[in-house]
Amino acid sequence: MKTQDDHLEALSGLPAFTFPLPGETTRLPEPDTVAWRIGHERWTSSELWGDAFDRFCAEVDLARVRALIIGIWDDVEDTDPSEVIEALLAVRDRLPALRSMFLGDITDKECKLSRISQTDVTPLLAGFPALEEFGVRAGEGTSMGETLRLRFPALRHGSLRRLVVESSGLPVDVVRGLGASELPALEHLELWLGRSDDGADSTAADLEPILSGARLPRLRHLALRNSEIQDEVAVAVATAPVVGQLEVLDLSMGMLSDEGAAALLGGRPLTHLKKLDLHHHFLSEPIQQRLRRALEPAGVEVDLGQDCVLDINGPRLPDTRHDLCEPDICVGPVSY
Repeated sequence: MKTQDDHLEALSGLPAFTFPLPGETTRLPEPDTVAWRIGHERWTSSELWGDAFDRFCAEVDLARVRALIIGIWDDVEDTDPSEVIEALLAVRDRLPALRSMFLGDITDKECKLSRISQTDVTPLLAGFPALEEFGVRAGEGTSMGETLRLRFPALRHGSLRRLVVESSGLPVDVVRGLGASELPALEHLELWLGRSDDGADSTAADLEPILSGARLPRLRHLALRNSEIQDEVAVAVATAPVVGQLEVLDLSMGMLSDEGAAALLGGRPLTHLKKLDLHHHFLSEPIQQRLRRALEPAGVEVDLGQDCVLDINGPRLPDTRHDLCEPDICVGPVSY
């Protein structure tokens, strides 16, 4: 599987800039020229996330801040970001220009994706009605016998254009909550569905409200990726009404086999797409050739790369392709 070894380098076209540690003399950029990361590499500082955020609020003109990246908070395996969310909401009136936010910019070295504690993140969307981009990285932690996992009850948000949920085991309640949400401005939806060993319990049928497109009139980029049921997802997508309005269809990073690819070839026409992304797949060469012959002459970019297929039982060698011993999703818990 692929590791997430690097922090976000940018958000909404703005380069990421980590707010300095106490005592560092780094010159701060103009508030509206960067995506501000709050939180330092784990184990490099004893400063709590809340203290770093308080310093940020005191030293930076919040009225000009356009993008925030939330890094690791405290002991992320057994502490959800409830206090982080409360801190952000407490200063929402001072952040009128905020348009982009990513919650949980945490690498595998800091915490495995499957163990990142999460909570209900919809208060952030409700509290920032002008937000246009929101991303979250989520696993499942525990504290005093309580499971700390992502929640996303249905909501309406009129401004959100891009929504990304990265997980190796997305709970069905999140899938259903997203499907029931009213997101009339949404253009880009990206869901990492994951696998059952890490808590994924949705089926292709749970995606129907999304695949109908009824609540997503402006959706142009749909990514349903990193899934152990990638074939079932592909079968559902093949006849989905939403396909006709898409420019990019992304079913990458999962356990896609010839069965799923054949369904795509036999379903609704895909020749209107700008891109079909199937990278990290388990397709035979003949069906790869069929996909290329069917779509590339129409101008569709077809990504059939296998850049994140690694040998999970052997060494990771730079610039070398490794095959999995068995089919699996691309990003998950067994990553180092």
